Amino acid sequence: MANKRDLKKDINYVLGDIIEAVYLWELENPEKDNKSGEAIIEEAITSFDRFMVRANERKLENANKHFKTLREDLEAKANDLVKKVNSL
Repeated sequence: MANKRDLKKDINYVLGDIIEAVYLWELENPEKDNKSGEAIIEEAITSFDRFMVRANERKLENANKHFKTLREDLEAKANDLVKKVNSL
């Protein structure tokens, strides 16, 4: 199992890359409405906050299971956000 620090870095990198992709799309398409892009960014930031809270939980019965579930949830959320970015 990877440690908590690596998990936090993964959360930061994955969601940060998604936000960066939205910003790049906005720069490449200045004539289009940015509201949908802003909504994706807000969702990514909210997800980041929630994942960090979950990663910092202290009283865990089974830390390995908790972090594995957290990674799976991160992957599912990232896939969902990437689909939204691709549909812009």
